[in-house]
Amino acid sequence: MEQQAIWNFGDMLDALGDNFGPDHPALVQGDRTISWPAMTRRSNNLARSFFELGAEAGDKVGFYLHNRPEYMEGLAACWKARLTHVNVNYRYIDDELIYILDNSDSTLIIYGEEFREAVARIRSRLPKVKAWIEVGSDEGRPDSVHDYDVLAGTGDGEKLDIKRSGEDMLFLYTGGTTGMPKGVMWTHQIWRDANQAGLETIFGFVPTSMDDYVAAATEHGMSTRQCPACPLMHGTGLFTAMGALLNGGTVAVLPSPAKFDAEELWHEVDRLKLTNLAIVGDAFAKPMLNALNDAAGLYDLSSVRSIVSSGVMWSVEVKQGLLEHLPQAALMDSFGASESVGFGMSVMTADGEVQTGRFAIGPHCKVFSEDGREIEPGGGEPGFIARGGAVPLGYYKDEAKTAKTFKTINGVRYAIPGDWCTVEADGTLTLMGRGSICINSGGEKIYPEEIEEALKTHPQVRDALVVGVPDDKWGQAVTAVVSPEPGVVPAETDLIDHVKAALARYKAPKRVLFRDDLARAPNGKADYAGTKSFAMEQLGLS
Repeated sequence: MEQQAIWNFGDMLDALGDNFGPDHPALVQGDRTISWPAMTRRSNNLARSFFELGAEAGDKVGFYLHNRPEYMEGLAACWKARLTHVNVNYRYIDDELIYILDNSDSTLIIYGEEFREAVARIRSRLPKVKAWIEVGSDEGRPDSVHDYDVLAGTGDGEKLDIKRSGEDMLFLYTGGTTGMPKGVMWTHQIWRDANQAGLETIFGFVPTSMDDYVAAATEHGMSTRQCPACPLMHGTGLFTAMGALLNGGTVAVLPSPAKFDAEELWHEVDRLKLTNLAIVGDAFAKPMLNALNDAAGLYDLSSVRSIVSSGVMWSVEVKQGLLEHLPQAALMDSFGASESVGFGMSVMTADGEVQTGRFAIGPHCKVFSEDGREIEPGGGEPGFIARGGAVPLGYYKDEAKTAKTFKTINGVRYAIPGDWCTVEADGTLTLMGRGSICINSGGEKIYPEEIEEALKTHPQVRDALVVGVPDDKWGQAVTAVVSPEPGVVPAETDLIDHVKAALARYKAPKRVLFRDDLARAPNGKADYAGTKSFAMEQLGLS
C-alpha cells in the first residue's frame, strides 16, 4: 500500500520545479515574467542566502511589501528553508510596525524600497532582526541593507538538501476588530488539509501521494492564471495566490499595486487571459462593474472562470451586473477567516441568483448557541459558526486569546472567530456579522452588515458602514455613515426610509452621517473603530 505524503510546501514546490519548463510562467507583473524554472532557481538561492544571513529553521521572516512577484518568490524561499512567513500591513505606522515585527520574533525582514524611510526609523528598535533585505533599485540603498536580487541571483539554484516537515509553519497576522494584531499559526499540513475542497474542485480528486499531486498539477493546475487583486498581506489575497502556485499555476499581480485600479485589472485580464480573480467584496466589485459599464465590449473577458471574494459582504446586485459582462464565470463568495477556512460557500452564476450573505455550510462546521447547544435549522435563533477538523494551532504567544477562539465543544476542537448567523430550514447559513461589532439597541441584537447592504442598494449610496453609539434611551443607537455617489447629496430621511422598507423598523438607523471616504483597509475591510469615533465626534458624544 502506497504511503500517504507528508505535505510540506517546500517539498511540493521542489517536485513541481522538476517538471515545469521555461514556457510555463510562475509569476507575472506587467511586462515582467518569471518562469517556473527561474522561480525555482531564485527561491533556492534565496533560501540558502537566508541561512547565510543567520536564519535558522523555524525563524520568522517579515514581509513588508506591496503585491509583487518577490512576495510569492520570497514565500517559496521561506518554505524551502523551513522559515515562517509573517505578513506586515504596509499601512501601519512606526509603533504598529515595531509591534508586529517584535511580537512575531522576526529575524529577517524583506521590504520594498518605497518603505525605506519607515525602515530607517524603526531599525534601531528591533534588535532581534538579523538582516534587512530590500526589493527594488540600487539607488540610495543603505550599505547595511541586503539587495534582494543579488541574493536571488547568487548560487547554482539547486534544490536544498534538507528534510522538511508538515509541521513547518506559516503565520497570518490578523488585526481583527479589537486589540492588537494576532498571529494565527498554520502548519503546512493543516493548511493543505483545510483546503481539500479546493483540490477536489480543481483536480477532481484529492491527491494522496506526491506523484499523483504532480500529475494532477501538470494536467489541471498549469492552466490557472490567478490574479489576487486584493493585497497579499491579507488572507484572501495570500491564500488564493498560495493555492494557485502550489497547484502549479501562475500568479499575476497588478502593475500598480499601491492602489486598486479596476480598469488596470480588466486590461490585465484581457492581456494575460487571466482565469481566476480574488477580491474583497463590493469595495472591489463595484469599481470593477463601473469600469465594465463604462467600457462595454472593450475587453476580452472570456478567459475568466471565477471571481472569489472573502471577508466582507458582496451584494447580489453587483454580482448580477458583473455576470452580464461575464456570463461564463462563477462568482464565489467564501465564508472564512484568518483563523480558519471553509465555513461556507455561496456560488452565483448567470443561471441563478443567491441572497446576499446566504451560504451553504461547509463540511466540519456547526452552529452553536452561547451556552453550547447546536442550533436547530429553521428556528431563526442566531448562533456562532464553528469549524472543526483542520484548524490552526492558535495565536502565537497568546494563550488567553487562543483559548477564547479555539474551543473544545462536545470533545471536538473548533475555530470560532466570532461570526454569527442563523441556520435556515434547508441547512444554509444567513450571515449576520461579527459578534464584536454587534449593536445592542433596546434589547435587540442588530448586526451592521445587513443594514449596510440595505443602504448600498440605494442608487445614491456608494458605500456604507453602520455602528452603535451610546444612547440614553436605547443603550446603543444604530448610526450609519454613508459615502454618497459623486455629485449627489442624499436626504437622511430618504435613506432611513429606504432601510425601513427592506428590514424590520428597529434596525433602521436613528441617524445617517456622510463622509466621502470610509477609510477601508486596502483589502476592503471596514474600519469600525474609526467609523464609530467619527460618528461620535459628529454627534457631539464623548
